[in-house]
Amino acid sequence: MGDVLGVDHLSDLPQSIIECILTRLPIRDAIRTSILSRRWRYKWTTLTQLVFDDDCVAMSNDGIYEDLIYFITHVLFLHEGPIHKFHLSATYLQNTPDLDQWLLFLSRKGIRELIIELGDGEWFRVHSCLFNCSKLTLLELYRCELDPPPTFKGFLCLKSLKLHQVLIAPEDIESLISNCPLLESLALSYFDSLVLNICAPNLKYLYLEGEFRDICLQNTPLLVSISVALYMNDESEPFGDLSDCNYEKFLGGVPYLEKLTGHVYFTKYLSIGNSARKMPISYIYLKSIELHQVSFEDMNEILVVLRLITSSPNLEELQISGSSNPVAASEAPDLDFWENECPSNLTFGKLRVVKATDMSGVPHEMEFIKYLLRNCPVLEIMSIRPCVYVTDRRLNMLIELLKFRRASPEAEILFIQE
Repeated sequence: MGDVLGVDHLSDLPQSIIECILTRLPIRDAIRTSILSRRWRYKWTTLTQLVFDDDCVAMSNDGIYEDLIYFITHVLFLHEGPIHKFHLSATYLQNTPDLDQWLLFLSRKGIRELIIELGDGEWFRVHSCLFNCSKLTLLELYRCELDPPPTFKGFLCLKSLKLHQVLIAPEDIESLISNCPLLESLALSYFDSLVLNICAPNLKYLYLEGEFRDICLQNTPLLVSISVALYMNDESEPFGDLSDCNYEKFLGGVPYLEKLTGHVYFTKYLSIGNSARKMPISYIYLKSIELHQVSFEDMNEILVVLRLITSSPNLEELQISGSSNPVAASEAPDLDFWENECPSNLTFGKLRVVKATDMSGVPHEMEFIKYLLRNCPVLEIMSIRPCVYVTDRRLNMLIELLKFRRASPEAEILFIQE
């Protein structure tokens, strides 16, 4: 009986399984396994994935900043072998010279995935040794300064890049993107007044958020998902060049698009420029469109929405929110547009769900809903949520909605009031 109890089955497990167990533990607990036995004393030192956060050290009123720095430095000093993943997300940790030493250490360890997110204090400047990490496949940086050296030729293995509040020269961000030939996922957020040209032939997922002055998708034929939020302030310059068609610059070369999400000024941006040519673009894979804060008092924005949905024969779900000025939009001088310009014989044969929010009940909004109901033969749900500031017209909206002809006998109208 004693011999059976004395067998250390856990220590006899293959190293790959032991590492799998340890990587599922917080780094602090993984290190504590060193007290299990002599054979476990240094098992954690060969971990290839290191994740550090505020919970790595005990909470106290003071000293957590220094304790966390010491803890990370101590772990790296004792580590043996390669490090494939290093994730640092610490709200209490600010810019520190130790970060340069950590990056220098990681650059010699074959790092593949690197995520650094410090607190909201002083931004840190990324050490140039980062650009020697030739095996990187994932890079996420938050609140920092990035200055690629002239000799940098790109991350040839990088597949995912996320930059949040990163200060980098416009020409450097374009060069960085174009010199990552395997890049599949790109997220850029909180960039100011940036004119961005994206050349990434293998890119599949794109997320943009910030005050972009102009965006051109030069070579992104494999994109399947796009999410864009464009901001403006009182000092922002107008979007794009009025002589160009923003719609075609942005959506003219994405034939495999499956999901499109546009926030804030996205439809405004797409509506700018001369669109007389109207390229015959068809998005046969696009199944979901989500457009926020569409101004139904602007006929150019309405045309953008119509162009998108009429070019998407397999569209299944449409979400749209309005931002109309009820006073200005109620005048609606172009109401005959819906009868004279919209193709009456066009049907949306796959569209099953339409969700409209922040609706004010202004004429062009109602005509748009009427047009969809009349041309969606398989529609199942049309949910409409009026704007919170619209209270006196809600009953009239509902009465008018119920009068609209429905192409689908299964279509259900949900009028949602908060």
